[in-house]
Amino acid sequence: MTRFAAPIAEQIWDMKYRLKDAAGSALDGTIEDTWRRIARSLAANEAEPAAWEDRFYEALEDFRFLPAGRIVAGAGTGRTVTLFNCFVMGTIPDSLEGIFQGLKEAALTMQQGGGIGYDFSTIRPKGADVKGVAADASGPLSFMDVWDAMCRTIMSAGARRGAMMATMRCDHPDIEAFIAAKSDASRLRNFNVSVLVTDAFMDAVKADGPWDLVFDGKVYRTTQARDLWNRIMRATYDYAEPGVIFIDRINAMNNLAYAETIAATNPCGEQPLPPYGACLLGSINLARLVRDPFGEGAALDEDELADLVATAVRMMDNVVDASRFPLPQQAEEARNKRRIGLGVTGLADALLMVGARYGSDEAAALTERWLHAIARASYLASTDLAAEKGAFPLFDAEAYLDSGSLKTMDEDVRAAIREKGIRNALLTSIAPTGTISLLAGNVSSGIEPVFAFVYTRKVLQRDGSRTEEEVVDYAVQMWRDLKGEAPLPEHFVNAQTLSPSDHVRMQAAAQKWVDSSISKTINCPEDISFEAFKDVYMLAWDTGCKGCTTYRPNAVTGSVLSVEEEQPKTPEVVSASLAEPPVPHGDVIYITEPLNRPAALEGNTYKLKWPDSEHAIYITINDIVHAGRRQPFEVFINSKNMEHFAWTVALTRMISAVFRRGGDVSFVVEELKAVFDPRGGAWMNGKYVPSILAAIGGVIERHMISIGFIAGEGLGLKSDPKAQVVNLTAGRGPACPNCGQYGMQMIEGCMTCPSCGHSKCG
Repeated sequence: MTRFAAPIAEQIWDMKYRLKDAAGSALDGTIEDTWRRIARSLAANEAEPAAWEDRFYEALEDFRFLPAGRIVAGAGTGRTVTLFNCFVMGTIPDSLEGIFQGLKEAALTMQQGGGIGYDFSTIRPKGADVKGVAADASGPLSFMDVWDAMCRTIMSAGARRGAMMATMRCDHPDIEAFIAAKSDASRLRNFNVSVLVTDAFMDAVKADGPWDLVFDGKVYRTTQARDLWNRIMRATYDYAEPGVIFIDRINAMNNLAYAETIAATNPCGEQPLPPYGACLLGSINLARLVRDPFGEGAALDEDELADLVATAVRMMDNVVDASRFPLPQQAEEARNKRRIGLGVTGLADALLMVGARYGSDEAAALTERWLHAIARASYLASTDLAAEKGAFPLFDAEAYLDSGSLKTMDEDVRAAIREKGIRNALLTSIAPTGTISLLAGNVSSGIEPVFAFVYTRKVLQRDGSRTEEEVVDYAVQMWRDLKGEAPLPEHFVNAQTLSPSDHVRMQAAAQKWVDSSISKTINCPEDISFEAFKDVYMLAWDTGCKGCTTYRPNAVTGSVLSVEEEQPKTPEVVSASLAEPPVPHGDVIYITEPLNRPAALEGNTYKLKWPDSEHAIYITINDIVHAGRRQPFEVFINSKNMEHFAWTVALTRMISAVFRRGGDVSFVVEELKAVFDPRGGAWMNGKYVPSILAAIGGVIERHMISIGFIAGEGLGLKSDPKAQVVNLTAGRGPACPNCGQYGMQMIEGCMTCPSCGHSKCG
């Protein structure tokens, strides 16, 4: 009997987590081997490794405890990898030397695949004086562009994708430019962005009062707080960013407020972290802990929950010592505070099994009860660990117990901390769990509602063909197994049928007992009014949330999966399909099926002579006229230099493949011109060109200008505010950049593929 509840689970394991050698041969024969590898690795530092290995294995068995993907993929492999998912980098000094030292540290961290967060509020605003050089500052956004290019370069070198989060305070003089930055679809593509909103700002918004924009004690200008709030809301309404982080609330509730100040989060927002802080994540699978599901006595086994949490805390504490870190500052920070982020997944499925409608008062009360139980068990387990192994090095009993989070903790837990100390400074967080939830049999992700009860997934076979398989939500499959073809009860709801206030109610209920934060997307209907949309954020503020992330599908952000009823067996079961495509308009059309090649095409051939190279490169670009507009269709790159043969053929094929998809392909120029040769570039026609590839990009750009496809150098259609993105292929959602399947969904703040688990945030 397989341990996998669904075919997709085994495919995810084999693709992402199964240990294989350099040749691709499997070293983990079964999922049990993977569990054993993790358990053995995390028990190695225990006084009785064999006994704890068995305990850890039991926690992992049947996907009851789900360590984060980096732990599953890396623990016990002997490879030089970090087991931490994301980092907040050091404070950026307001100097050129300090900024680029920060860039170096970011590159080293991302090279190992870690996502990073940065606060750019410390960089002086655009136009400010730069003393000693008689110049004006270029501002934080210009340096964010540098970070973005670095991330793109690291990714192009083949490293695992690591997303970035950029934050900026709501009183920074460049905050308005920061808010609008993501309205340009070509800019900051590797960043999530969030505004650090203070208590004083929210008070000013409610009072419609003035708001000073300040840097280094100097007031640059004054605006109305409500006007600035409306700017944030309008950008988020139109472009899904920036997010909002209630930073004063985060610092006030931080267990370590006496030892650190937080100004940034990891890319998905569930871990507010200090400089060089790292997030270590794992989730309790609540869907596996419900007894008598759908029966009269259906309930979560809270005794088993407490035991499982205690074991999970010990495992995660051991990860702190087992992991490697990209930077020594990150290792020191992790070991001084030993913070972990234990969360949950499968909450919505567990609620379905016990008969509670997600978003209802009953569901919110159950969520608060279960998260309270997890918090109690976590803190008590950590006090026992402190008695056995010692408290975290920066522990100060009185200061710790006086923090905002601990003031509301149960008195017996406070007494245990006072008596024994505590091993881990912070213990709970609710992270994105998209891939590990698929691994566990497609349980609902994190504390999100079920997105779609059933959807169809296309699977690429070894012979190149594709087959279709049904992917069913874990709770729905359990209902089918127990009840056959009986219709689903009324409390079976999904993300499409919930109001935004239902989402906020659940986030607020969970936040009461989560000492870090929560990754959660509040899905809003496309036709929600702007005023109602703003009310969602104000409700999140009023109900005690630490941040708010929404997603409203539109022509800019892209469609999400919609639902339609399945006929005739179980009318309430929904399947995933794409909403009707918008009517084509505007100048830019993205065509998801390749254009057909006519028998003859018009084009031009360009000669490129790279300095110090014996042979020239010849670049032929042929065009097609489509929808009344001339656009590049294919490229041929040739050279007599055999050293260039492989990469010129590769460029010919790849660029032509992009061109034949149509749409605004001017980004090809941007990508090529950003390539730097470590051996040095060359001066050509009075300009420094960083590489041969950049020179080729310049040739393609000049051709695009000559045929009228773009207006000028650096002026691709990608920046045209009138451009509209149109998907001409019906019945599909956005394509996954990893597996190519259509149907990307916005889950927990990240565009996520239901087919392979790929996430924008890594």
